[in-house]
Amino acid sequence: MQETYDAWAELYDAVYADVRDDVPYYVETARRTGGPVLELGCGTGRVTVPIAASGVEITGLDVSPAMLKLTEERAAGSAQDGTLSLVEAHMKDFDLSRQFSVVIAPFRSFQNLLSVPDQISALAAVKRHLEPGGVLAFDIFVPEPSTLVQDQDVPYHLKDVTDPETGVRRVLYQQSAYDNFAQLVHARIIIEELDACGVVARKLYREFSLRYSYRWEMRHLLASCGFDDIQVNGGFDGSELDESSEDMVWTARSP
Repeated sequence: MQETYDAWAELYDAVYADVRDDVPYYVETARRTGGPVLELGCGTGRVTVPIAASGVEITGLDVSPAMLKLTEERAAGSAQDGTLSLVEAHMKDFDLSRQFSVVIAPFRSFQNLLSVPDQISALAAVKRHLEPGGVLAFDIFVPEPSTLVQDQDVPYHLKDVTDPETGVRRVLYQQSAYDNFAQLVHARIIIEELDACGVVARKLYREFSLRYSYRWEMRHLLASCGFDDIQVNGGFDGSELDESSEDMVWTARSP
């Protein structure tokens, strides 16, 4: 896991520069609870630093030291009103010897837990670290049946993205193998960097695995792990989950 995301660190912010819709949601969640906040899978600080900048105390936890280093660099270049601390640990089993008013896992971080025992272990750790009545908030993708039967030997165009800082253009393809019995997707992202003439100057491969879950499966998992007031929405705007939703945005409380 560490090696997987260390390899992503150099490209992560550029590849996912267009992922912004969730940031206001998690910042508002943090501000509404008042903190302190624990973020699982904080990565390069895409959400961590804005929460700190809003004046809320936050601890970012990630298994990748390379990612955490980028969070430090991002925080150093931003005015911080809140307190930000970083911890290198795996979300499936951690002990910080303190409690938080809210635990968040943005951008599908929870799906890095590749088995039900790991999910249960992580949720037990979350409960230990939540204050009574504290909130867990996270998002996962909605499994799309047509995607789950894609040919694993074919790379599918994912998106084009331009680095907002350097202007470098990248074309992304995803080639995935689906284990629909274990509910795992083993993804390879193929990244083509283009020069000013549109010629491929560099081609990179990055791989990772995620476990997908269905709506009622996730609800029962949270309930069986002792959470209550379990809610799900179909987007960060509070919209109702329906057949057109691409994301499930979950909240639950520690009793």
